Amino acid sequence: MATSQNIKVAVDAVVFGYTSNEGLSVLLIKRKGNTFKGKWALPGGLVKDDESLEEAVSRELNEETGVKINYLEQLYTFGELDRDPRNRVVSVAYYGLVKPDVFELDADTDASDAAWFNIKSLPELAFDHNHILEVAIQRLKGKITYEPIGFELLDMKFPFSELEKLYQTVLDRPIDRRNFKKKIMKFGFLEETDEKQQLSGAGRPGNLFKFNKPKYDKLKKEGINFEI
Repeated sequence: MATSQNIKVAVDAVVFGYTSNEGLSVLLIKRKGNTFKGKWALPGGLVKDDESLEEAVSRELNEETGVKINYLEQLYTFGELDRDPRNRVVSVAYYGLVKPDVFELDADTDASDAAWFNIKSLPELAFDHNHILEVAIQRLKGKITYEPIGFELLDMKFPFSELEKLYQTVLDRPIDRRNFKKKIMKFGFLEETDEKQQLSGAGRPGNLFKFNKPKYDKLKKEGINFEI
């Protein structure tokens, strides 16, 4: 029996940003087209016939926000029948984690604006993007407990308190500070330096730490069981 099919394939990018002062945020665009015009949404769009999914999500992200990211991880495929009022669209979503202050946003093509929003104060999003974002947040919370993805968001050398703050922000819960440090340090890829933290007020400055990525990569190949 012949199958009748008229499905379009799209990609969406959930780009999380983190800073010590602002916490966890997500990159959104304001839609320019007639469908959900003026509504905030995740960057994304239809995949061209001559490009891969990865090429499509990188292109759409760059076109609509001016942001270029070397690596986005595939999150999930969303294919509810009524997720797009125009036609049947299946979307493959990707997510990543970056430092917002290294990018200059530049909205173009289908976007009239692009901005970072703290995940605690989000607007109502177009399509099913609130649902996609929630799935991405839960994935991020899970992944940061078994892979040290947050170190790239910190300075090359940082006080341990900044690492604690990053984990508490992403996990959205308090952590046992003493147990957390004990778990992190036992792996051996976090190195304590002789350099001291610069304090603006009173207090005893602590030593700075640095992440040894080559050592982590070696341990990962050997089958490290990283779990927080």
